[in-house]
Formats: sequence, C-alpha cells, structure tokens
Amino acid sequence: MTGCEGQDWASYQSSTPSTTGLSFAAVKATESTTYTNSRHAAQVAHARAAGLVIIHYHFVRPGSMAAQVAYFLKQAVVQTGDVLCLDWEDTGVSGADKDTFLKALQKAAPGHRVILYCNVDFWKNRDTTSFAADGLWIADPSAAKGSPRVTAPWLMHQYSEAGGIDRDYCNLTATQLRAWAAGTTPTPEDDVALTTDDINKIAAAVWAADVIPAARPPHANDDYKTNPTWTAKYGVQAAVEAARTACDVAPVALTDAQVTALGTQLAGSASFATAVAERLADLLAQRLQS
Repeated sequence: MTGCEGQDWASYQSSTPSTTGLSFAAVKATESTTYTNSRHAAQVAHARAAGLVIIHYHFVRPGSMAAQVAYFLKQAVVQTGDVLCLDWEDTGVSGADKDTFLKALQKAAPGHRVILYCNVDFWKNRDTTSFAADGLWIADPSAAKGSPRVTAPWLMHQYSEAGGIDRDYCNLTATQLRAWAAGTTPTPEDDVALTTDDINKIAAAVWAADVIPAARPPHANDDYKTNPTWTAKYGVQAAVEAARTACDVAPVALTDAQVTALGTQLAGSASFATAVAERLADLLAQRLQS
C-alpha cells in the first residue's frame, strides 16, 4: 500500500499520544453546542509539533446544524491547511441534516477541506445522497486495512479500534495528503453525461447551414474567428471550393501552326486512332440500343 497512517484522538487519549509512524491526526474538537474536548488544544499542538496533518472533527447531535457549525468553528484551533470533519454517528441526525451541516461548514470555512466520517451502516442505510463534501472517511474495523466494504470512493478507512485507539489508513501518501489538505490538488469535476438527444442537438447546431447566408463571406475568407455566421458545414464547403479552384486549369491559346502540328501527330498515332474508333463504336451501340 502506498497510503499513510493516522489516528483518531479524543478526551480518552492523553494530551501527548505517540505520533510514531503517523502522518495525520484526527482530533475531536466539539459535540453539539455545549461540549468541547478539554484536551483538544494540547493534542492539536502535539500533532503540529510532530509535523502531522490536522483533522478537527465535530460529533453532531440533533438540533440546529447551523448553530453546531458556528460552535465548532469557534472552539476548534484551526490553522491554514487543517481539515474539518463531521462525525456522523447519532441516529437522531438524518441524512438531510448531515448534508446541511457539511454544506454550511463548506460555506463558513471555504479555505479548508471538509470531509465526512461515518460507519458502513450509516453510509449504506441512512445516507440518501452519497454526499461527503471533499472526502469520505469510512469506519469499518472489521475489514482489512484499505478495503472498506463500500463501493463509493473513500479518502480514509478506520480499520482498527484495538487498544482503545482508532487507527486509520489514508489512500494518499503523506505528501499527497498534505498537498490535498492545503487545497493545491483540485477536486475533479464530475463528468456530464450526454443523452442521445443532447448529442443530436449538438450535431445539428454544429453542422447546420448558416442562418444569415447573405452575411457569409466569400470562400477565400472562411476564417471562423471573423465570420459570425460560420458553421462546420460552411467550413467544409469552403474547403471543397478552395480545392476545386486549385485544380482549375487556365485555357491555353494555340497558334494555327500548333493546332495543325498537333492534329498531324494525333492522326499518325495508331493507339490514338484505335481508342477513338472504340469509343465511337461504344457510343453508336448505346444509341442504337436506346
């Protein structure tokens, strides 16, 4: 595996947990609108000193999502490059509430990555939109590290709870995770699916005839940048006309002496006479048959 390791810390852990082998630490900051992890500031400072990427998370409870977002951001010790996370475990918080919280958090903290933490049951049976903001942190300690039992794209996998420590695996390397957290790796936009009707409409628009024929420039001026009525069909017509013009041969003026000499030369050519005779025979046969 090419990813990196991290841990989830809360008030159950010391203020200075071991950071050996870790690249990130997810530290609980708040819960609802009244609780703050008393060790949050110390744990965050400890993780920063070890050079870890910091993830602050809020344990959401039923109630006002907007009020909880505001409380979370007020209490968390957030700096540039830190990631913000919603911890969705309370059955009283609906999928719609989850979406509302994530979107409000993204709006309130536009300079930070926002992710969702939940277990497999919540993701498969309670979520209805597959919205996880900038990334999904899926809890599935029964699955092998890096193989959570979800089909959706995931960023992190909580694969163990042994010894009272939640251990996590991120599918990015430590360097990639830091760059992603800093916002230097843009999230790819979703592809836009085109229906057959969409494709037909695009093709019709591209290949349609000019809507203002009178405004169409001559074939020698078929630059689409300067022709407001240019279409692909006109471009093809212009190309064909240009090729035809290039193939035109100007008439050649011959003197009487040159004409006489040419006639004498052709008359003395047995192959030319034979070809003319065969062609005349073919034309005569076609005429008689008609």
